[in-house]
Amino acid sequence: MPVTRAETAKKLVSQEIKNLSQHERDIIERFINRKKVARNIEQEFTEQLTFGERLADRFAEIMGSWRFILIQSLLLAVWVILNITAFVNRWDPYPFILLNLALSFQAAYAAPIIMMSQNRQADKDRLQSKNDYEVNLKAEMEIMQLHEKFNEMRDSLWMEFVTMQQQQLDLLDKIAAEVCPPKQLATPSEPASES
Repeated sequence: MPVTRAETAKKLVSQEIKNLSQHERDIIERFINRKKVARNIEQEFTEQLTFGERLADRFAEIMGSWRFILIQSLLLAVWVILNITAFVNRWDPYPFILLNLALSFQAAYAAPIIMMSQNRQADKDRLQSKNDYEVNLKAEMEIMQLHEKFNEMRDSLWMEFVTMQQQQLDLLDKIAAEVCPPKQLATPSEPASES
């Protein structure tokens, strides 16, 4: 029994699927079963954040704003002016040791909190990238499937056209045979008549 083209293709596809990673096989499984691949990563990621992670993100958002920079600059200017002019009792004279301590304390806590927020953003970006890859892979498979269907339709139509053309040629031969019967050719023994 001859092996059909479709059977050969199925064998090749199953061999290629075995060479894929588990993640890629899962995507193909979802594709075959027509399951949704695209997800709302932002919503999924936000739903799983703990209170501390939300607080760190909010803290990083505030510290990374112009509002924070302007308020902090204003407070620092007031601190320095009040201590230089001695308008109020000098609680932190000129080298501003207390101010340096306060700013060092702020930096010591701000940097790790901002880093935690950035790490979470990087994790979210990786998830989004993975989701984009899955969607692109599924789209690529859909396009390949459409190409295959178009090729099948083209081959089918081509065969129909060839069959129709052959039928038309057969009909033309029948019509020609009825309208113009074949002429008998002059044999070499008969002399050609002069006109």
